Amino acid sequence: QVQLVESGGGLVQAGGSLRLSCAASGRVSRYTMGWFRQAPGKEREFVGGINPSGTSTYYADSVKGRFTISRDDAKNTVFLQMNSLKPEDTAVYSCAAVAIAFYSPTTYARASAYNYWGQGTQVTVSS
Repeated sequence: QVQLVESGGGLVQAGGSLRLSCAASGRVSRYTMGWFRQAPGKEREFVGGINPSGTSTYYADSVKGRFTISRDDAKNTVFLQMNSLKPEDTAVYSCAAVAIAFYSPTTYARASAYNYWGQGTQVTVSS
């Protein structure tokens, strides 16, 4: 199994940027990686994902053009660069992994498709 540890959360003003990290105990090239978020009183929602080869990324409509997923294979780390942050981006952000490739892009958005999860990191965007 793989352990996932998120970091990089914090408090930022609207319009600002944050970069989240997800450090994995295994080789990230063996996993589909996803980012999810959950605000207080809200359902968990998909943010974005990256395939095992690192050649494809997918994003929720709410973050397209603002958030970018990237990967550092040498550090076994996946990043979520968040720009132009809005108060509605406030949530606990969690990294997830599963040791399979998804052949349908819609599968990336299914939390139930992932079997490894990090503890989450808080992102707060003030207005």
